[in-house]
Amino acid sequence: MNKMKKMAFASLMGMFVMAPVQAEDEMAVNVSRITMDVANRIAMASVEACRKEGIPISVTVVDRNGIPQAQLRDTMAPPVSWGISRKKAYTAVMFNVKGSQLESRSKSPLQTMGEGLAFMAGSVPIQAGGKLYGAIGVSGAPDGMVDEKCAAAGLDEVKMDLEMM
Repeated sequence: MNKMKKMAFASLMGMFVMAPVQAEDEMAVNVSRITMDVANRIAMASVEACRKEGIPISVTVVDRNGIPQAQLRDTMAPPVSWGISRKKAYTAVMFNVKGSQLESRSKSPLQTMGEGLAFMAGSVPIQAGGKLYGAIGVSGAPDGMVDEKCAAAGLDEVKMDLEMM
C-alpha cells in the first residue's frame, strides 16, 4: 500500500508540472509621472512662446489626476487668466483631448455639473510614448487657439525626451 501511495503522489506531481502556468493578476499599478522640473520647463516654454507673440499669459501644468504641478503668470497677464488656465488644463486631462476638441460640449450638462471644467480652446494633454502624463492649460490670449498654440509649444519642449522614456 505504501508503494501505491508513492505512485499516486508521483502521478499527481506529474500533472502539476505539466499543467499550464497562469500569471497572477497584478496587485499594483506603475504610473509614470513627470517631475516638477519638467512641469516647470513646460510652463516656462509656454510663457515664452506667447511672449514671442507679445501676449502675457498664465499657464498651468497638471498631473494625470488634474492636480496642478506648476503654475506661472506672466507679469502683465490678466489676473483672471490664472484660474482659467487651471480649468483648461484640468478639463484636457480629464477628457484626454485638446480644449479645442471640447468646445462643442460647452452647452452640455457637463459644463454645469463639472466644477472646474472649461470646454474651450487653450489646452493640450501631455501624451508621449503611449502614456498620459497630464495636461497644459493656457489663458490670456485674445483667442483660445493662440493659447492652445502656446500650450503645444510647452509640450514640444519636452515631448521628444518623454517619448524616449
